[in-house]
Amino acid sequence: MNRLFFLFFLSCFTFSSFAEEKRDLLVNEAVKIDLKSALINDFSEIGFPTYQSRDFWNGLPVNLKEQYVEEAEGALDYDWPIVKATDYLEIIRSGDRRQGVYAAPRAALMALVMGELTEGKGRFIDQIINGVWYYSEQTWWGWSAHLSAQKAPHGLPDADEPVIDLGVGEITNILSWTWFLFKDEFDKIHPLISKRLKNEIMKKAVTPYYERDDFWWQGLDGSRGVNNWNPWTNHNLLTAILILEDNQEKKLAGVEKVIRSLDVFINGYPADGGCDEGPSYWGRAGASLFQNLDLLKRATNGKFDVYDNELVQNMGTFIYKAYIDYPYFINYADADAKTGSRPAIIYWYGKEIKDPVMQNFGAFLAKKQDWGKETPGGKIDEQIMQLMYLDEISNATAENALISDFWLPDIEVAGARDKEGSSDGFFFSAKGGHNAESHNHNDLGTCVLYFDGKPCLVDIGRETYTAKTFSSRRYEIWTMQSGYHQLPKINGVDQMDGRKYKAINTSFMADAKKAVFSTDISGAYPEEARVEKWVRSYRLDRGEKFTVSDAWELAEIKAQPTSLNFVTSCKVTESAPGVLNLQGDGFELKMKYNPKSVSPEIEFNEVTDAGLKRYWPGGITRLVLKINKPALKGKNVVTIFE
Repeated sequence: MNRLFFLFFLSCFTFSSFAEEKRDLLVNEAVKIDLKSALINDFSEIGFPTYQSRDFWNGLPVNLKEQYVEEAEGALDYDWPIVKATDYLEIIRSGDRRQGVYAAPRAALMALVMGELTEGKGRFIDQIINGVWYYSEQTWWGWSAHLSAQKAPHGLPDADEPVIDLGVGEITNILSWTWFLFKDEFDKIHPLISKRLKNEIMKKAVTPYYERDDFWWQGLDGSRGVNNWNPWTNHNLLTAILILEDNQEKKLAGVEKVIRSLDVFINGYPADGGCDEGPSYWGRAGASLFQNLDLLKRATNGKFDVYDNELVQNMGTFIYKAYIDYPYFINYADADAKTGSRPAIIYWYGKEIKDPVMQNFGAFLAKKQDWGKETPGGKIDEQIMQLMYLDEISNATAENALISDFWLPDIEVAGARDKEGSSDGFFFSAKGGHNAESHNHNDLGTCVLYFDGKPCLVDIGRETYTAKTFSSRRYEIWTMQSGYHQLPKINGVDQMDGRKYKAINTSFMADAKKAVFSTDISGAYPEEARVEKWVRSYRLDRGEKFTVSDAWELAEIKAQPTSLNFVTSCKVTESAPGVLNLQGDGFELKMKYNPKSVSPEIEFNEVTDAGLKRYWPGGITRLVLKINKPALKGKNVVTIFE
């Protein structure tokens, strides 16, 4: 059971869409600059502010300093909890990941660190020591859902086999920075504190990274594809290696290994830079890659620089191509409908690749999120980086990224809006691809439609993660099924998951008056659907209307019905035969159909999952347009207009 769980987990989470191209961009750059001679000897050479950099910390805005100190004071009496065996075991008992068990102590430690850095009086040092000792005493720093990576049975961590997952990487980063910032203060109290902390980081994370090539997310053994785990975890380990490794030869070898692993991620990425996991996962895919590139550039005094590479540029610009209007992004697969994304990284990334749209968009998002009024989020290093560039980003040109249209031919995702530079009117996006994408939903041919920047036809997203989400029962979850996307049920049959279920002949064109997306989704359905051709098309007549067209050819008509499904967050009423009213947030649209061809059923679905309620608190309505007299060949048109 454990192996099956892990293999399915990988099938949901690894890039398998694109043939690997032997780019080896980073390895070639390392050779070009002679990494051995360029690499710094000590992390302090990079120039980040330290605990002793009192001018920097004293110069922060008063409101931020007060918030940091207040948050740290809230953790002064924090009672560091025991992670019980039953907390781990819950993943195999009920499927509950118990993420909160790991999140609370992490948040407490970061609050204490940032509060002490800001205040600088030593008031929080003892409690920081309690935090690092707490982690030093722990068997494992990872998340229970990922224990299936070890050879021992799933459910409890094996102290004899330290495996590295996302959680281990995150804590490794935080503890490495804590060691770097407070080593001297720890030594004033007792020399075993910093020694123990460093030893535990090396034992639980850095040494296993040195010694093993078979962690799937590294991609180094060639056995499987990788996904956002790769740049995310590599950045955390690269940070630890640069901070903790005293032996320069070992440091060089460790950095070279990170570079080789990152190249696996880049080699498997589509040339168009599209992230099939969606914008919220871009924050740990393209954005985490940027963090690696940024750290490598800093650790070589600016010599390691690949920002002129077209793929690196495309990987960055994806984030604003997939943007609708704040705070909405295109959310295919498991992505979130709303995301603040990562404003500072978007700004820096845009600056490095010399893309003013991306750079200004980062500044725009920062302003939207009260940049400088609230303490920044993220790990210790991420917060420090944001504080370093606080004034620059606050004073930068801020501009919303409302591009006219885009087409990503490799991942087969397109989008267009009524008018460039404005959120007024329609915005739509549609996708082709295949049904084995990372975080896959069975959704080939689906779309999202927004009006005045607010949702109309929606992608529901995913419920709170449980063990079921990443098991062989994944597609029992309603939000993963094609019937709860803007897709047909053909002869009573939904789309299937798997690499062989794919769209064909996907195309997109756009000009000043219109944008048209078309794809044949017949290949996404199993044989029992008896479909030979089903062309789904979306047409935006800019400033006028949005049209959904279907043209099909069936091999057989079965007793089970064929229907067209639409999912909306709007309130739906039938105003007349052939006309449905869609009442959204500040708008009202009409959906027109031929009542002789299809009969509508309006199904309201209350949203109870806490994660989904953030986006769809009023519930979801599914419109089922049942085809009245199905024929072997047929067409249907649905039009949405104001």
